[in-house]
Amino acid sequence: MTLLKYPMNYQHEFLDTVIDFVRWGGTLFQQAGLSYGQGTDNAFDDARVLVFYALKLPWDLPDAYLTAKLTQSEQVLIADLFRERIETRQPTAYIIGEAWFAGMRFKVTSDTLVPRSPIAELIAQRYEPWVEADEVTRILDLCTGSGCIGIASLQACPNAEVDLVDISPAALAVAQQNIELYGLESVAQTIESDLFSALEGKRYDLIVSNPPYVDAIEMSALPVEFQKEPALGLAAGEDGLDLVRRILAEADNHLNEGGTLIVEVGVSQYYLEQAYPELPFYWFEFEQGGEGVFAIQKSELAVFQSLLDDRKA
Repeated sequence: MTLLKYPMNYQHEFLDTVIDFVRWGGTLFQQAGLSYGQGTDNAFDDARVLVFYALKLPWDLPDAYLTAKLTQSEQVLIADLFRERIETRQPTAYIIGEAWFAGMRFKVTSDTLVPRSPIAELIAQRYEPWVEADEVTRILDLCTGSGCIGIASLQACPNAEVDLVDISPAALAVAQQNIELYGLESVAQTIESDLFSALEGKRYDLIVSNPPYVDAIEMSALPVEFQKEPALGLAAGEDGLDLVRRILAEADNHLNEGGTLIVEVGVSQYYLEQAYPELPFYWFEFEQGGEGVFAIQKSELAVFQSLLDDRKA
């Protein structure tokens, strides 16, 4: 439990409406010095998520309802959620057990990262022009966590099946719940694997991955909320490239002809470009925020793989 600089005041007898409690929660969160970036980027949106969850309200609620008065029991429930958020510093998504990604609701637990990848913007664009979305039949979501990227990718590629792969059995259990949430058992499956180790013989039109990529310095400086997420899904060695190196070395063997690899490396982009100057990474620019996501085609990876083989020889 985090020790606050001064006691928080959770008295709310003069508050009545939905918007009152959103405003109050945002103020409390600012006073407590909470951190964001796990589904929301500010105190008031974070408070709104908890208020709307407690009241079972849709996110697109008309503004007229924001002035609706709350019952006493609703007020107490919301105040308790605010207290939990402040005193435990748990990400809001863990408190409510769900998060939104690419317009879809996903179950999450502390065994998975909170969905927040800018790859959602690529899904909205159907990964064009990197693939012909309607012709994609096999997708791999590598380091899947909650399964959000792979499952959401089925919106972009309606004729595809997806393998959700992770080394964590606990994370895969959550991914399986999300498969069942959307009734996708016939087109999505979970596979426990250390990257490609259990995927011998499998090939894909599109491999998408948001692997661990946080370097050692950044790991040591993470805010408390981010330390609540599984380190297995974040830490990736001194330069953040431990897993990305393996993905680049092995992806060629698991892509169909014309296939594409898309990987998020975040702030480790600098280290990746320094480590692999010979690779023609395409770096996406995002309108909705985010950085460090590259695409590269199988043909380019094949050339890279031949260079690696020559060096070994």
